[in-house]
Amino acid sequence: MKRITLIALLLLLGTAEISIAHPGYHIEVKMTDVKDTLVYLAHYYGKPLPTIYKRDSARFNKNGIAVFDSHDTGFIGGIYLMLLSDKKTYFEFLLNDGDNFSITATAAELPMGVKFKNSTENERFLDYVTFLKGYSTKQAAFQDRMKLAKTAADTAAIRKEASSVFPSLISYRRDYVKSHPGTLLSAIFKALEVPEVPEGTHMLADGVTKDTTFAYTYYKAHYWDGFNFQDDRLIHAPIYDAKLEEYMNKLVYPAPDSVEKESDILLAKTKGTKELFKYTLWWITKNVENSKVMGMDEVFVYLVENYYMKGDATWLTSDELTKYLDRAQKIAPNVIGNIAPEVKVPNVFTKQPESLLSGTGKYTILVFYSPDCGHCQKEMPELDSVYKAVLKKKGVKIFTVATEGDEKKITDFLTKDNLTDWTNTWDPDRVGDWRGKYDVYSTPTIYLLDEKKIIRGKRIDHSNIANVIDMLERKEKDKANKAKK
Repeated sequence: MKRITLIALLLLLGTAEISIAHPGYHIEVKMTDVKDTLVYLAHYYGKPLPTIYKRDSARFNKNGIAVFDSHDTGFIGGIYLMLLSDKKTYFEFLLNDGDNFSITATAAELPMGVKFKNSTENERFLDYVTFLKGYSTKQAAFQDRMKLAKTAADTAAIRKEASSVFPSLISYRRDYVKSHPGTLLSAIFKALEVPEVPEGTHMLADGVTKDTTFAYTYYKAHYWDGFNFQDDRLIHAPIYDAKLEEYMNKLVYPAPDSVEKESDILLAKTKGTKELFKYTLWWITKNVENSKVMGMDEVFVYLVENYYMKGDATWLTSDELTKYLDRAQKIAPNVIGNIAPEVKVPNVFTKQPESLLSGTGKYTILVFYSPDCGHCQKEMPELDSVYKAVLKKKGVKIFTVATEGDEKKITDFLTKDNLTDWTNTWDPDRVGDWRGKYDVYSTPTIYLLDEKKIIRGKRIDHSNIANVIDMLERKEKDKANKAKK
């Protein structure tokens, strides 16, 4: 009796083992009109087409059959693409870890005419693709009618009719999520959700004053409601990059404190994932590093100190990590709000030593330039015009450092444009260490310091420096008024 029980148990375990899908995927693709050519399995990574990445490849045999088989335990599902050898013909489908199914298609009919076997979710995905095709056809028809509209009334009528079709797309997605919770396509549909701001008049807490910022506040607060930051499969959908772009660059106030706070929130939400955390940190770092908004380099330093230096960027090589650390080290001393590093170099005309920090102006404009720099040749006279017209009256002083050039070339440059009302220095013996202190890797590089020699602006130019000073003075005035109350 015991022997029979043991045999039965072994058989049961064997059956269970066979029924468990192995990690990775097994896909058999049959094309009725393609033979003996390569086919690629590709995926998205945050961005839409044309940005895709090859995951795997196979070759169609003489019967038009290609097989993709992977036992990768680290496989992450998402929206994948079957890309033919011409690198142009493709179709999308859903792929999850452990999937095992087959696909039949005709290359000439792609992306339509695809059939799946043993993949119910992909059959539903095809239904959605068909729905989208019909939806797009209707939208295209509205666009054609708009071109033929002859009056404003015609245009308004067409727009109203077109907008009445949009809810059908939203309803389709929401109905699907209700019917098929927990599926990959449901996760994608929820991630695509856009907040719907409640209609009507909204009041502040006093019940009297109208809340003019309600729409913005509500939209921002609910922007990520449907996005599952712990589902790495969403990185393999063309969604996340655009959402980050809208949120960080259009909804978040462009000030270092605000960007740092929102960065911490997003990174905390993705903590523990492999790809979403990686993409979030990479995207935010790149975004602030390339930002034209003054002061965003402070956020770069913040990210390096709080994430890269603490070992969170595990995907970087030691050389790659060193580049981030070196860049932050160069930026850190000259971020806005820090006391300006001292620069002691000789005056190019008097040969007497000059000290940046000993100046007595209410503001000091620090300019690094080269007499051979084409941009400098244009910027310096324009800066002088603003200085003489506006800045000098405000007690502004200008301190320049020539980054290269011999004495004659520098003095000729300054006297030619009559820039002698400034403190003009050079550093023939390279003793000032200004390049490292102020991260001078291009010219002109311009900083604005206040009377306490605190950095208040950087990488600015003649066109905006007066506005920066006006903004600082308004803030100072508002602070003084608040202190009186």
